[in-house]
Amino acid sequence: MINKDMTIGDIIRRYPQTITIFERYGLDCHDCQIADFEAVEHGASVHKVDVDKLLHELNEKIAP
Repeated sequence: MINKDMTIGDIIRRYPQTITIFERYGLDCHDCQIADFEAVEHGASVHKVDVDKLLHELNEKIAP
């Protein structure tokens, strides 16, 4: 399960299918070095994204 404390880089490495969701929310950080250090919660707040909604969609995407 993806949570708000995980880094964007870690999520994308583990679950590459989430890239499209990050991009849709303007978090196209997958090419950025900061992705390895930036937690989802921080990235969402910087980009004015509802972190709970983002997490919901990310977890739906990785669900079996």
